[in-house]
Amino acid sequence: MQAQRKDRSNPILAVLRLIIAGTAAGVLAAAVALPAVGGAGVSAKTAVEGLDLKPEDLDEPPLPERTKLVDANGKEIGRFYYENRQSVRLDQVAPIMRTALISIEDFRFYQHGPIDVEGTARALVKNLTTGGVTQGGSSLTQQYVKQVLVNKAETPEEQAAAIAPTLSRKLSELRYAMAIEKKYAKDQILEKYLNIAYFGAGAHGIQAAAKRFFDKSASELTLVEAATLAGAVQNPARTDPNVGPESRERLLQRRNTVIDRMLILEKITPQEAAEAKAKKLGYKDVEFPGGCEASKYPYFCLYVQYEILNNEEFGKNADERRKLLQRGGLTIKTTIDPKMQAAAEKAIKKYVSTKDKPVASQAMVVPGTGEIKAMAASRKFGGSKKKNEMSYNIVADAAHGGGRGFQQGSTAKVYTLATALEEGLKYGDGFPAPAGYTAGGYSTFKNCKGQNVGDPSHEVRNSSEGGGGFKTLESGTWGSVNTFFVKLEERVGLCSVVKMAKKLGVKRADGQKLSEVETFTLGVNEVDPVTIASSYAVFASRGKYCRPLAITEIKDRNGKAKQYKPKCSQVLEEEVADAVSGILSGVFTKGTMQEVGGIGRDAAGKTGTTDNYMSAWFAGYTPNMSSAVSLGDPRGTKNHELIGIKIGGRYYQYVYGASISGRIWKDSMISALKGIEPVGFTPVDRSRFGGCTEHCAPKPKKKKEDEGPRGDRDPFDIFDPPGNGDGPPDGEPDRGVGRGGDIGPITPGR
Repeated sequence: MQAQRKDRSNPILAVLRLIIAGTAAGVLAAAVALPAVGGAGVSAKTAVEGLDLKPEDLDEPPLPERTKLVDANGKEIGRFYYENRQSVRLDQVAPIMRTALISIEDFRFYQHGPIDVEGTARALVKNLTTGGVTQGGSSLTQQYVKQVLVNKAETPEEQAAAIAPTLSRKLSELRYAMAIEKKYAKDQILEKYLNIAYFGAGAHGIQAAAKRFFDKSASELTLVEAATLAGAVQNPARTDPNVGPESRERLLQRRNTVIDRMLILEKITPQEAAEAKAKKLGYKDVEFPGGCEASKYPYFCLYVQYEILNNEEFGKNADERRKLLQRGGLTIKTTIDPKMQAAAEKAIKKYVSTKDKPVASQAMVVPGTGEIKAMAASRKFGGSKKKNEMSYNIVADAAHGGGRGFQQGSTAKVYTLATALEEGLKYGDGFPAPAGYTAGGYSTFKNCKGQNVGDPSHEVRNSSEGGGGFKTLESGTWGSVNTFFVKLEERVGLCSVVKMAKKLGVKRADGQKLSEVETFTLGVNEVDPVTIASSYAVFASRGKYCRPLAITEIKDRNGKAKQYKPKCSQVLEEEVADAVSGILSGVFTKGTMQEVGGIGRDAAGKTGTTDNYMSAWFAGYTPNMSSAVSLGDPRGTKNHELIGIKIGGRYYQYVYGASISGRIWKDSMISALKGIEPVGFTPVDRSRFGGCTEHCAPKPKKKKEDEGPRGDRDPFDIFDPPGNGDGPPDGEPDRGVGRGGDIGPITPGR
């Protein structure tokens, strides 16, 4: 009874109760009551005062805006979004679009305050007499408030409360609307509404809707298109053109209703109305896919995505960081170079098919900055097993969406080589490399904790045909001789080699600690191309390690930019790095890549073929670029070896590091560096690294006089019989076996 007495003394409150009641009788009573209020001389202002409504500030969080990735040239290569939205200014919206929306939703928008009493009454009467909803009762300001509250809601319960048909919610909406009308000009409110409104088909805001529905900007919309979008905002779920033919028909009818309304309001002529209504819906169905699966460079996109998600600079936790990425409206400028990416993709495609189970993957990194210029793989990214797609980032580590990687093989030998040179050994230093090596005891190798990790029960094999002869740092590296490098690791200390690898940025792809075992130098740890390319880049940059860099700039939604510079440190003496390059350069002319050859400019590198041909690598560099290529079967390398296999339409009895990976590296680097001025390596300091110390090769036996002169020849060549490394000299395969490292066909009985 008290509530009824209050209602009689306050007409607007009574009307609000009737409106919210939602019954036919309530609507009729409200329709009658509102004009009566106006007739009695009770204005909207006095009605509001009677309700004791006061403006209440509305918290307006930034709208979810899509984030876009751009390449080094500024071209978009991917996007992330929670809602497909791209906010625009009001002057970037076609005038006919503004007119159409105001005509159907709130034609007195520029005349009334936060609530349109006359408009509400008129809408109620019209809706009742037509038997349907043809005019809205809420003002655009009220609708904007509701949209803000819905967007703020984090849970289904909060969303339901934001649109609940209750008197308290309606009164709160009015209080907020009053504050909005005081805070903003009408044009500002209209702009905000156009950017927040949902139009259906996944399009949030007028710009996304114009693109989604008609493949054009909001500034280019025509009368027919504007009427269609203006009609869609009332009930986008029912008129969503993607749902089916019935929804499209409802959208067409709704469009014609808007056109009729514009005609009544004399916003268009009868002829314009007739011509517009005669046209088809014209829905283009332009997709705007988001996420890395839709990116032109999906593996690189994943790398960037995880750079954001793993960095506390972008949020306290993963949820905050994901929201920023999907809703922040960022523009992320990346390091990817389209030309170099294309070079990697083309080279991979030449040798490995998308249908092959083994996967070739490649990363290119700039020495001295760490900028990632290319990330490519032979299999497409996606979740379809039928299409042989990859569902994770095989080019990178687990921290960047990758997997467990592949054993590094003999590309790991360079860390032992660098350690030896750093500790004072010279190019001519070495020792005999027998066909097999067995540790003298458990204490022969100690990890960095001082624990014994030698394995006297395991023999590292080189060749089934006997001893390898005396090997130097040069010849042992060129031939990639397993026993030589295990003995060299014993000489300099396992822990020293592990520390060297870590200084160069080497870590396991799965994030676990490096396995510090006797065969560390033979590459038993699983790694990824980005990591290995970055470690080899240290030699190219004369000892400077740079953390892999994928992002150079991030602009927020307001255009404020933050630059991201390389993070580098000197981890190796320049002269030692030069000395490593001096030896690795010979791999192309005297070593395991001599059959493939070089790239026409200074280059250095190392092949890698793991035990039992489980994976094959090539890592190499010029002073301009470092790159690593891996090849392996992600189903499991132990059960899917690269033996007797067809890859890229070619049959391989055995796959070596030079067989496919080395060729991919060569072709891609030639193409990627085309047009870039060649830079030479710094000459090796021969006074420091030339000759030998106490580990010199034995003097060659004197030849009998009738054998004739020997001529100019490496004095150690006589100790280098073929078949000790991972490249097949003169086309003949190796015949060695070993745990990790570079090997040949499995010998009988093993």
